Amino acid sequence: MILGRSQWGSEAKVWVATSDDVVGLATEAATPDELAEKLQVMIPELLEANGETGDGLEMPLFVMSEQVATVRLSS
Repeated sequence: MILGRSQWGSEAKVWVATSDDVVGLATEAATPDELAEKLQVMIPELLEANGETGDGLEMPLFVMSEQVATVRLSS
């Protein structure tokens, strides 16, 4: 299992993904769906570059998303 995290970058207006499970993983995309598509390509490439192989096995990818917003409360 690979665990990742995505956060909304309010300044750049993109979702940014990182993971402690995949060395060197840092990417961004406009939507969570686009981000998931990028991760499906990048993760195997990074694992191979890091000397990790999976012999064609499939592994679940969990991406937890986080977005911080503010609300105005009435007086």
